[in-house]
Amino acid sequence: MKAAIWHGKKDVRVEETDLPEPKENEVRVKVAYAGICGSDLHEYLEGPVFIPTEFPDPLTGGQAPITIGHEFSGQIDQLGANVHDFQIGDHVSVNPTITKGVLPDNVDVYDGYSFIGLSTDGGFAGYVNVPVENLYPLPKDFSLKLAAVIEPTAVAVQAIKEAHLTFGQTVVIFGAGPIGAMVTAAAKAAGATKIVVVDLSTIRLQKALKMGATDIINPSEVSDVVAAVRQILPEGADTSFEIAGVQATFNQAIKTTKARGYMVVVSIYAHAIQFNPMALTNSGVNLTSTIAYSRQTFQQTVDLVTSGQINVAPIITSEIKLDDIITDGFDVLTTDQSQAKILINLTQEK
Repeated sequence: MKAAIWHGKKDVRVEETDLPEPKENEVRVKVAYAGICGSDLHEYLEGPVFIPTEFPDPLTGGQAPITIGHEFSGQIDQLGANVHDFQIGDHVSVNPTITKGVLPDNVDVYDGYSFIGLSTDGGFAGYVNVPVENLYPLPKDFSLKLAAVIEPTAVAVQAIKEAHLTFGQTVVIFGAGPIGAMVTAAAKAAGATKIVVVDLSTIRLQKALKMGATDIINPSEVSDVVAAVRQILPEGADTSFEIAGVQATFNQAIKTTKARGYMVVVSIYAHAIQFNPMALTNSGVNLTSTIAYSRQTFQQTVDLVTSGQINVAPIITSEIKLDDIITDGFDVLTTDQSQAKILINLTQEK
């Protein structure tokens, strides 16, 4: 079968590879659609970031070269010997997070985690073997194309939960990329009455409006971002979400959060930043963060997306073939800010 295999920085090759038989607690999934994540792009441009190169991953045993891709949906093609709760032909979403599974669900991921598609072979291929505990059944009539966006939506749903957001509250979101757009949609589903989104890209801000933003701010068009937010939310936001991953937005997120409100860091920072803790102390802002999601959150996200309570369709901007992952995938995401979520259509791959 064909697979997009990471060999090194700027070295992802679509090539033929063999897939072993699924282990007794695994199923073989025929991949339908797979989304290109920002972490996939980081691995291509700057890697290795998460991909193990010198030693096998302690949780998965995987090591480069690795088939990447962790946002995907598909159909069960083969069952391992000890798999009894699924049937061949079932449509599934895949939670790619591999954990120790020792601590309670809401803290498990912070006890050490790895990802299918980053530390072991993933979904940029015709088929992939997946542990049965990472599978979530889907309604047969639900689009597998839309299901490929469940994983990044789970990141957004977890961020909303970390903020303790309740009906009628207000939020400000710094960063309108794919995760920022999904946090916007999740905040709307959670009942936020004002959703202010800040980004330098006019195109991305327009996308945020489609996802549920009530107000948008382009920093290039205002002299003071904090003042602009405070014009809309005089008391500040109940919660701010920092998804841009830079020094300026980190500081702005603190300053636009109301006293005793929550600031949730969702970004993966490429470089270290600095801040004065007194900015938090003086305002009583609660600083928290999130990296992934609990298993409960993933199931809740499956339910929210498949029921239509979160509409993920607007986030999908392109559909490409596996052979074109470099030119129409990574290269386009690097240069074209109109792109949000690019999906690879693998329905015809063998």
